[in-house]
Amino acid sequence: MMRRRTLSTLNSSVPEAATQTAVPKSESREFMAVFPDVVRDLTAYASKYDKNVATKWFVKALQYNVPQGKKNRGLACVLAYRMLARSEDLTPENIRRAQYLGWAIEMLHSMFLIMDDVMDGSVTRRGQPCWHTLDDVKLSGVNDAIMIEAAIAHLVKIQYGNEPYYPRLLELFNEMKFITTIGQSLDLRSAKLDVTDYSMDLYKSIVFHKTAYYTFYLPVAMAMHLTGYTDPEMFRQAKTILLEIGQFYQTQDDFFDCFGDPAVIGKVGTDIAEGKCSWLAVVAMQRATEEQKEVMKACYGSTDPENIARVKKLYEQLGLPTTYSIYEEESYNMIKTHIQQISRGLPHELFFKIMEKIYRREA
Repeated sequence: MMRRRTLSTLNSSVPEAATQTAVPKSESREFMAVFPDVVRDLTAYASKYDKNVATKWFVKALQYNVPQGKKNRGLACVLAYRMLARSEDLTPENIRRAQYLGWAIEMLHSMFLIMDDVMDGSVTRRGQPCWHTLDDVKLSGVNDAIMIEAAIAHLVKIQYGNEPYYPRLLELFNEMKFITTIGQSLDLRSAKLDVTDYSMDLYKSIVFHKTAYYTFYLPVAMAMHLTGYTDPEMFRQAKTILLEIGQFYQTQDDFFDCFGDPAVIGKVGTDIAEGKCSWLAVVAMQRATEEQKEVMKACYGSTDPENIARVKKLYEQLGLPTTYSIYEEESYNMIKTHIQQISRGLPHELFFKIMEKIYRREA
């Protein structure tokens, strides 16, 4: 039976995820050690077309945006590869190739973040100013994001171009890009709706498409291709579990956006000001009285600090922090049960490791 724990964001103790991660620090250091090689290869690629201004700027954009943050997606790909590969295939060269693929996923993530920050008008990301806020960047950051994304195919080709599964890797990257932009479109369009029209179905659709597919399914599916998995049923079962984990992750993210400490999470929350269809807003609409709904309609989506404070106060009056802590515990237990029910030979420990990485995470 799982030991009950106090919700990390509602007390002052250090949350378990801050001290117990899914991968050892040595794995993270090894992953970072590969990044200069990635930059070298991409510099050589860009230099085929321009050896000076554009290439130097591309390298600057890569170094500012890609290696920051927790690198969970890239590390998840390497973790999954280590857990799915046969022991005789775990050579330094094969692990390095898996790390390259992890960096390709991190590049995709960075592209989405740059674009997202431009669209949302965000000012901080990963504890530093957003790329588009820099004086010499501004809206040219959109082109930088496109460059970073376009270079992914080259990175995959130089490592996997001769492998039989190479087309499936490219196909998966392209599918994830399209699915994620569907999610971004849903996210942006829903912000135009009246807050009283938000529903849990809409919220889940946004989360699955915008976050869960490329954050959780993509790294594991890539590792499955690398290690010879071809059974569609195995991919289907992995996807089912990983999308559930993705929803759990995003609900956490929504809670941190409102109630987290910006110094800890590395960004200033903007969901209320942007009128986002967040988990908190949906649950608030399910519980609110007519009078409280009027407060939400008047204040939600406003950048006025007083209106933002009124929404947060309403969330507290509706008991959402406590509701969230119960949801977090129940979701964890439900996903844990679903993992244990997986058949077809996928190791349960892989999914538990991914859950361990985010459950009660610090940010």
